[in-house]
Amino acid sequence: MPKYFDIHSHLNFLDYEKDWDEVIARMRGAGTHTIVVGTDYESSKKAVELADKYPEIYACIGVHPVDNPSQVFEKEKFEELAKHSKVIAIGECGMDFFHQDKTQDFERQKKLFETQIEFALEHGKPVMVHARDSYAEILEIIGNYPNLRGNIHFFAGTLDEARRFIERGFTLSFTGVITFVGAYDEIIKSVPLESIMTETDAPFVAPVPYRGKRNEPSYVKEVVKRIAEIRGEDFETVRQTLVENALRMIMYES
Repeated sequence: MPKYFDIHSHLNFLDYEKDWDEVIARMRGAGTHTIVVGTDYESSKKAVELADKYPEIYACIGVHPVDNPSQVFEKEKFEELAKHSKVIAIGECGMDFFHQDKTQDFERQKKLFETQIEFALEHGKPVMVHARDSYAEILEIIGNYPNLRGNIHFFAGTLDEARRFIERGFTLSFTGVITFVGAYDEIIKSVPLESIMTETDAPFVAPVPYRGKRNEPSYVKEVVKRIAEIRGEDFETVRQTLVENALRMIMYES
């Protein structure tokens, strides 16, 4: 049983190629497991390779909505990756209208998202959703798939949106941003602890006291500590519940 669970990291990125062994050693030393998330076929393939090699790593495979607008979801290739027992979710998929113009890119992103939702349902897996300036659109789309479950990664919406996702059986994950911004405190206090996940989104948004540095999975402890502080609850109880939440996603079957 891990002590901490980082449900969204990008250890498949080149940011870690120079000190990979040290990053893994720190992750193991902290008792942390992580889900390495793909953003295209090649990074998804790398995530599966890492999951196959390290017991502390699981994989999530998919195509990001805007990292490469020319990227399509090549189902046959992803079918091969999905056969691996440690592929536990599809994504990160979703919609992003911060980096792309909604009026020009809506239909492409919607089709890409729906293709991956249908793939996830075919394989009995949850989705890892990237949502930026698109919560209303994503809520509308997932409403068409009542059996779909998943996690809204890097949640930064409103309390009302949080509750609507939870009503649909989704969880919300929070990053190190909550260690230096108070904008999400009300949400973290108000929603059930069982609906919360912890993530780093490494190498991005390192938490205090590592802010400004490259992030890594071992730092997820700081997110757990802050959630316990915000909720005014016992750290050990919060830590254990958050791990159990992640394990439910790992063992999910639709």
